[in-house]
Amino acid sequence: MSETIPQYVARIVGYAEGQQPLKIQAASAKKLERLLKDVPAAKLRKRPAPDKWSVAEIMAHLADSEIVTSFRLRQILGTPGTPIPAYDQDAWAKACRYEKRDARNSLSTFRTLREANLALLKSLSAEQWKHHGMHSERGPETIERLVTLIAGHDLNHTQQIERIVAPAKRRGK
Repeated sequence: MSETIPQYVARIVGYAEGQQPLKIQAASAKKLERLLKDVPAAKLRKRPAPDKWSVAEIMAHLADSEIVTSFRLRQILGTPGTPIPAYDQDAWAKACRYEKRDARNSLSTFRTLREANLALLKSLSAEQWKHHGMHSERGPETIERLVTLIAGHDLNHTQQIERIVAPAKRRGK
């Protein structure tokens, strides 16, 4: 059964509940790097189930999500109230051939974009944190809310990667 948009938002926001979203985001690249360390590329490309993404696919998704986040933040800041279109992550995965992407290259892209986004976020005024865009599925979304969603998104996918690589790390492979 597929989640509704409100269910998805509640689940993702729940991952970051009681934590500082910027700290979560600042720690994500290093945590992902530790998870990928010493895991062979073939293991990173192996899907845990036919309908589940591999680590390499998750990493490609995280890199592309950070591109989307970069654009959304800047659109909202430059044009408060701007429309924010949703995107189909599965269509992007297929069209951009996530299954062929190198997990470590995606991590590098993710890290670079994340550092730029964090620098931008740290420079914002209190008023700018309240600027919003109109997400096509979720409605009004402030910078503050977007940052919380991103933090929860990081935690969600980091946990998925942990579950995939943990057996290989325990076996020393």
